[in-house]
Amino acid sequence: MEDKILEQRFIDIEINLANQEKMLEELNSVVIEQGKLIDILRKQNKMLFEALKEDTVKPLSEETRPPHY
Repeated sequence: MEDKILEQRFIDIEINLANQEKMLEELNSVVIEQGKLIDILRKQNKMLFEALKEDTVKPLSEETRPPHY
């Protein structure tokens, strides 16, 4: 009887370990995707910052109003 209990406990532990491994792989995938997104956002942020430094983009208060105003 005790062998069956130990065997069931062992099976339960294996199931839990397999579930944790799957969850870890899924979380790792999410972290990798977020890292890629952060890299893209950093590049975009750098481009916008450079455009502002070069006066390519003016603040709204400095923009010339269209003639119909």
